[in-house]
Amino acid sequence: MYLTFLGTCAGTPSLQRNVTSIALTFSTKGETWLFDCGEATQHQFMRTPLKPGRLEKIFITHLHGDHIFGLPGMLTSRSMSSIVTPLTLYGPKGLKTFIETALSISGSWVDFPLDIIEVEPGVIYEDEQYRVIAQSLNHVIPCYGYRVEQHDLPGKLDEQFLKADNIPAGAWLQQLKKGKNVQLPDGRELVAQRYLGPSQKGKVVTILGDTAPCDNAILLAKGADILVHEATLEAAMAEKANGRGHSTTAQAALIAQQAEVSQLIATHFSSRYRQHDMPRLLAECRGIFTNTIFASDFMVIDV
Repeated sequence: MYLTFLGTCAGTPSLQRNVTSIALTFSTKGETWLFDCGEATQHQFMRTPLKPGRLEKIFITHLHGDHIFGLPGMLTSRSMSSIVTPLTLYGPKGLKTFIETALSISGSWVDFPLDIIEVEPGVIYEDEQYRVIAQSLNHVIPCYGYRVEQHDLPGKLDEQFLKADNIPAGAWLQQLKKGKNVQLPDGRELVAQRYLGPSQKGKVVTILGDTAPCDNAILLAKGADILVHEATLEAAMAEKANGRGHSTTAQAALIAQQAEVSQLIATHFSSRYRQHDMPRLLAECRGIFTNTIFASDFMVIDV
C-alpha cells in the first residue's frame, strides 16, 4: 500500500497546497481508494501516476466544501472518459443528496455503476483482504474517521516441509500460500497450516477527517502503522482550533502518542501558513511525538 497526498490545505487552497484529498493505492490489487475530494482534486490526480479507471472507492469524511467540492467534476470527467468500472462512495448522511442534486441541476450524469453509501459507525466494508471501520469525530458537522485494516497475511511456504513430504510443484502451492487446504492428484490431503510459517501482521492505516481531540480518534488510530491527522493551527491557537472542530499540531501529536502509532503524518494546514512556517510547526509536533512528518502535495508514502 502507498499513500499519495493530493491536497494538504485547510479551508481554501494556497499557492503551495490544494485542499484535502488523499489516495490509498494497493500494490497487489492496483486499485485506489480516495479519501475526500476537495476542489480541483481531479487536476491533482492527473499530475500523478494514478489511474481514474482504477479508482474503486471514495470515502468522504464530512460535507464541508473543501472536502467534497471536487466530487461532481471527478465523477462526470470519469464518465466522459468512458470509464465503466463501478465506483462506490461512502460518507455521512446528505452525501447522496449532494451528488444527485449537483448532477441533476447541472444536467450531468454518469455512465458507470455508482453506489452511494451513507455510513454509520462500525465496520462499513470488508473483503478477503481488508476491513474499513468508521467512527464519528468531534467537528462542527457530522464527520468520520476511517481505519483501514489489512487482514493478517499467511506465512511463507516452508520449503523444507514440502520437500520432506515430497510435494511436487503445481497450482496447489498457490492455494497453500493462501492458507487453503488442498487435495493432490494422487489423493493426498494437505493441511495448509503444516507448510506455512508464522503469519504476518497486516498493515493498519488510519485517516481522520477534521476533528478536535476526541476518544474516537485514539480508538481508530490504536496501534496503526500510519495515522493521518489534521493539524490546522499551531499549538498556541488551541482555543480557536477546538472551537471550530479542529486540532493543533501539539494535539495531533498527543493523539498519536496516546494511540501508540508507528508514524504520524500531519496534514490539513491553515492557508495562513507558508513554507517558512513549517519547520516551526513540525518542531511542535516532534516535541511530543518524534516520528512525525508533514504532508505536502504529491508526497508519496510507502505503508
